[in-house]
Amino acid sequence: MIFDDCLSAVDTQTEEKILSNLKKLMINKTSLIISHRISTVKNAGNIIVLEKGEIVEYGNHQQLLEKQGTYFELYKLQLLEEEKIS
Repeated sequence: MIFDDCLSAVDTQTEEKILSNLKKLMINKTSLIISHRISTVKNAGNIIVLEKGEIVEYGNHQQLLEKQGTYFELYKLQLLEEEKIS
């Protein structure tokens, strides 16, 4: 299954509900989720970070946070944006 930025137009609560239901459908299936939102991909087994069409990082959520690279910077920015909204 391929989901191309499918949750970009919904709020975070709706996103969580959709992801919870999708998780059930994705069992034993290969799924490709394309997103600019860390919250959408944080539970993926493998995350590939692209910058200008090139792979700059890959790993799971925790591994990418520990690298403190591009993914980490996006994570921090998105946390700040969520705090501003709250």
